[in-house]
This record gives sequence, C-alpha cells and structure tokens, in this order.
Amino acid sequence: MATLQLHPRPLFGIGTVSRLTGIKADTLRVWERRYDLVASHKTSSGRRQYTRAGLEHLQLIAALLEGGARIGEIASAERKTLESLLRAGGKQGSESIPAAKARVVFVGEELCRWLADHQGAVSNVDALLAEESALQASSSFPDDLESIDTLVVGGNCLNGPESTAITRLCMQLKPVKVLLCYESLTESALRTLQDHSLVIMNYPLEARELACHLNLALVERQSAAGAANIADLVNVRDHMYTEPDLRNARLMKSALDCECPQHLVDLISALNRFEAYSVDCSTESWEDAAVHACVYTYTAQARWLMEKALGTVIENRRGELEDMESAKNS
Repeated sequence: MATLQLHPRPLFGIGTVSRLTGIKADTLRVWERRYDLVASHKTSSGRRQYTRAGLEHLQLIAALLEGGARIGEIASAERKTLESLLRAGGKQGSESIPAAKARVVFVGEELCRWLADHQGAVSNVDALLAEESALQASSSFPDDLESIDTLVVGGNCLNGPESTAITRLCMQLKPVKVLLCYESLTESALRTLQDHSLVIMNYPLEARELACHLNLALVERQSAAGAANIADLVNVRDHMYTEPDLRNARLMKSALDCECPQHLVDLISALNRFEAYSVDCSTESWEDAAVHACVYTYTAQARWLMEKALGTVIENRRGELEDMESAKNS
C-alpha cells in the first residue's frame, strides 16, 4: 500500500518569507539556483511556497549573515549547526533562534477542508494534514514520522473501527494530547481511547478554541519534560459567566455600595469581545494570523482571571447582600 501523503501547513509565499527574513525575493531566487535553498512547494502556476521549517531555516541564515557570516559557508549547514553557531555568538545570537512550535497532525478529509477556511487556527504551529479518515490513514502513515504534540482527528461519527484506528495512530505518533472533533461519538468508541489524553470538541469547530488547544500542547510537553509547571496558568478555560450573569452582577453596585462589580463586568465584557475578534477577524498573512492566535491565548487567560476576581468580589459580599435582600423583603 502506498504511503499516505501528508501536506505541511502553513505555507508561506516568497514575499512573506522576504518580509519575515529581511532577505530580498531576488536573492532567495539566486540562492535557490546557487545553493539549492529551494522552496518546499510550488503551486501549479509556479509560485514558490515555503514550509515553516523552510522559513525558520532562512531566518537562522539571515541572523548569521547579519553577524558577519558568508552565505557560501553556511548555505549547506543543517538547522542544528546554524543554531549552534548562533548560540556561540552569545545572548543576542541565541535570541535570533525561532521559538519551537507545537507539532500537530490533522487526520480527516472533512476536517482538513474546514482548516482551509480557518487558516488562523494553525498559523502558529507546525502542522501536517492527512486528508483521509483515521481508518484509511492508520494503515499507511509514514513510519519515520517524529513524535508529535497533538493529534487532531475529525469526521462525522466516531465508532468502534475508527477509534481502533486512532489507537494505532497514537501508538505510532505518541501524541501528548488527542483532540476528537466529531459530530457524534459512541460510548464504546470513547472507552477504547480512555487510556489517552483526550479533548472532545464539537464539530464544526470554533477556530479560536482550536488555536488555543494547539498552542497549549507545546507548553504541556515542555512542562512534562521538567520545565516550570505553567500549564495550569494557561490552560483552556470555559467562560464562567453568561451575558445575563454579567448584567446581574453589574446591578450589584447599588446593593453593595461598591463599584468593583461594575468595573470588573466592563473589563470582562471588553475581553470577551476582543477574545472573539483576535481569532475571527480577517488577516492578510500567516504572520498576522499567528499573532492573533497568540493574542487570543493571552486574552482568554486575562478574561478568566477577571472572572475569578468578579467571583471573589461577589462571594466576599454575598452574606451582606443576602441580609439586605432579607431586610427588604421583611
């Protein structure tokens, strides 16, 4: 059976790569001919497209050139070598090394079509797309694929055979987290996967929720490897208050003789609006979309913290409020 074809995402056009590296597009074309620094893909019309790995490789080269290196000396070097050369240059060189990105595999024909219309959700990760069902993909996945942070699988119905196929994929890929994105799931299928770290998401997905889960996967892997345990701080948080809840909390000002609820409600409402905007707004490039994905993560965490603050204020004054209500009703 033929090996499954995986499609890397995101892909960057030569103009975007030029802007992000500071290397002129004409220079990139010359390097392609002279040093075999070729774009990973070309469209049917011949346009060059670079994977994230290709973009980051060129960013490392650009940083070394700025430090005085010559392109002929480093063009054929592997990424690890380029990073070692930058680290040898001290703190300033180390800061030029691109931050690690979460490695994510998406499996599912419908899921991959959905991603084509919601590119911002994968703009800040290193993704591979398998445009087949888990049942089809599990028997033809490449054997040399490195371990990944997150496996995202989606489709119409998660049944027994599909869950068995996902189990095979988990054994091969060893993901830290598995996101199940199905319109319906059977209990027996979930029991088959109970030994894995599962997150169940409704399909169709919310792009901002998916983006947050993907960005957190890398944090969780680093924490598991011995880094400071910051996973709890940035964990995905559900909204604690609905809009009616916030309206009711605002009215507590007169009863409590305190303006904290009103100010906190204003902050939470503003963060709710910006949380939605940060992922849902249109973007002109993968770079813009990546920024919005990060902004969403921070905004969602700030919103949750403000909700916790509001809950503290309400709980702290709840007895006084109840006494006032009782006096009013007596």
